[in-house]
Amino acid sequence: MNLASTRIVTTNVRSLAEFYATITGVAPVYGSEEFAELRTATGTLAINSVRSSDRFGAGAATAASNRSVVIEFMVDDVDAERERLRPLVARCELEPTNQPWGNRSMLFRDPDGNLINFYKPLKRAAAE
Repeated sequence: MNLASTRIVTTNVRSLAEFYATITGVAPVYGSEEFAELRTATGTLAINSVRSSDRFGAGAATAASNRSVVIEFMVDDVDAERERLRPLVARCELEPTNQPWGNRSMLFRDPDGNLINFYKPLKRAAAE
């Protein structure tokens, strides 16, 4: 079994897809005005409208209501990404910080309130 994609349901596909295009540098591929994908080498982030979700499972998804899932992207330099995104992301939930499990991370939200983690594994100390 392989994870194929993560999907976000939203009221504004184009706006959210363009936000993710800006933060990732990956151009969205639109299947319609109600569906877009950002395809990376390791996975796909899909974005679709509430209206299209309701056609196939009315009420199953509610836009802008996530408070438990984190969308994670491994980056080359967390601090450089923070500076690059400063005009777009005024407030981070967590400014770049070293985590006890060995990552440097920053947490921020997309326009729908979904939590995003940009992280980079820290180099491990040489074996003692």
